[in-house]
Amino acid sequence: MTYQIFGESHGPAVGVVLDGVPAGLALDMEEISRQMGRRRAKGGLSTSRIEGDLPEILSGVYQGKTTGTPLCAIIANQNTRSQDYAKLAELPRPSHGDYAGSVRYRGCNDPRGGGHFSGRLTAPLVFAGSIARQILRQRRIEIGAHILQIGSVCDKFFDPVEIPAELLQKLQQEAFPVLDETAGEAMKQEIRTAASEGDSVGGIIQCAVAGFPCGVGQPGLDCVESILSRHIFAVPAVKGISFGLGFDFASQKGSQANDPMRMKNGKVVCTQNNNGGITGGITNGMPILFQTVIKPTPSISKPQQTVDLSTMENAELSIKGRHDPCILSRAAVVIESAAALALLEVLSGGSL
Repeated sequence: MTYQIFGESHGPAVGVVLDGVPAGLALDMEEISRQMGRRRAKGGLSTSRIEGDLPEILSGVYQGKTTGTPLCAIIANQNTRSQDYAKLAELPRPSHGDYAGSVRYRGCNDPRGGGHFSGRLTAPLVFAGSIARQILRQRRIEIGAHILQIGSVCDKFFDPVEIPAELLQKLQQEAFPVLDETAGEAMKQEIRTAASEGDSVGGIIQCAVAGFPCGVGQPGLDCVESILSRHIFAVPAVKGISFGLGFDFASQKGSQANDPMRMKNGKVVCTQNNNGGITGGITNGMPILFQTVIKPTPSISKPQQTVDLSTMENAELSIKGRHDPCILSRAAVVIESAAALALLEVLSGGSL
């Protein structure tokens, strides 16, 4: 199964084409709608651009079941204000894809709302990931995520050894998924403070996978970490990923970092899970665990230094329009969806 996302933020629609979807899958459209709703902005802590995000399936489904032929779905863009972006073709946003995209596509890219570089393109990604998630659930594989950090405020970490599927399902029901509600309230205040200052704030999503079988994957370029990373980095604003203990391995000795192995109920388990469920590029039966760093959105109302591409002179830019002061609460389902697509590829032997 392969997928291709298309569309621009302020075009008629965004969408996705999935090829190789197995025939006969009865799509749970209510569940797909619920997952789409998790990504949708709700105001308050995110952008005031509220979209319905109702996917319209154009092909690949008949009488509620997939046909096995290419599945195409579009999601209409209905709440756009393109005038807010009139200057961005000449005044690219610092740290956004505006300038690099303009050079890459010789100025032919659509600058409205970020065009194809917009977070709006995560809507069809969630749709595609929701289908992948339904296939994985048939194998009792569950994916869930929580906000680990926003600004200087941190949530608790998952217990790396025991991550029940029920906990991951519970997090999926929360508009602001955290393990510690007190930390969650402090995170919300960080967002409000940044917004009041015309600024934005980034953070970290921690994602876990329960029920994934042992012995899947391979070493080398198509190892499990590589496939997951490729899919996660396709999400706009992602700038880093680490597995298990991640960069904290640097401060550990082998005697601390190694995951001791024991027998439990007739199967091999680890009493620690510093490797995040993957060793040698292959799953080892422990929960898959990784962290994803998401940068602050570049669209802020504070004055920023840029260049006027029409005159090639230094300029200053203050962003107008509707933007997220923080995308972390909306990003959890996006990271889960990208992970679902990646793990389906892993299960298929490296060819999604």
